[in-house]
Amino acid sequence: MDTYYIDGEYVDEDKAMVSVKDITVLRGYGVFDFMITYNRRPFRLEEHVTRFENSAAGIGLQLNHTHQEICDIVVEAIRSNPHHNESNIRILYTGGISLDSVTPRGNGILMVMVTPRHELPDWWYTDGAAIALVEMERFIPSAKSTAYLNAVYAQQQARKTGAIEAVYVDREQRVLEGTTTNIYGIKGNELITPPDGILPGVTRGVVLELAEGLLDVNLRHIDRKELAQMDEIFISASNKEIVPVIRVDDMTVGDGKPGKVTREIMKRFREHTIAFGSA
Repeated sequence: MDTYYIDGEYVDEDKAMVSVKDITVLRGYGVFDFMITYNRRPFRLEEHVTRFENSAAGIGLQLNHTHQEICDIVVEAIRSNPHHNESNIRILYTGGISLDSVTPRGNGILMVMVTPRHELPDWWYTDGAAIALVEMERFIPSAKSTAYLNAVYAQQQARKTGAIEAVYVDREQRVLEGTTTNIYGIKGNELITPPDGILPGVTRGVVLELAEGLLDVNLRHIDRKELAQMDEIFISASNKEIVPVIRVDDMTVGDGKPGKVTREIMKRFREHTIAFGSA
């Protein structure tokens, strides 16, 4: 059984409970972040906690823990699960109990859930995967909030087409991000990814670092129609790492196989994470 941190205690997962009156339950008002471990070390912990804090600030949620306290709790929660080889870590701050069931009172609670990391299908990486475009926009996209109705609905639609991810397209027909991923296009020697209107992915930051010296990085919006002009497309996320995209809706990307440049970025990412885990 896994051990979670909740409201000052490390407890068995089946004892980690939150009030049904919490506005995270009632209204979907809360924030979370997600990371994984390499060699049992949380990858880019500081960046994830900073984004967690920025998400809270973005929706007006008061955190009653310091940056260092949250980092320390995450590390201790990992130590409390020695039976894991590698872990997924989800940190969540609830909205707390509200007198009128809608107004935050600054009494939310911190939870850290540590679960075993599950490997995703090998074919995603060797053969490439499909994504589906969904005309939808997230509210306050720079915040990783617990209000995930859009994502759940979009994913349901994507799965019906055999896609592994749904990617949002806004009212201006700009391709923004996936429900849990960032998206990139490669056109010639240029790597293109949206500059704003998205959640700033931590893995995205690593990808942009690794692309230096390999590609010209261009932070700009991608028009939906422009996807057909891309030589390669891929998506990234903490749990998915880097996944080549070979199909967008009914459109085949490139020659229908993971591209050479994408494979090089995947190689660099793997080397980077191995070095991190071994340091």
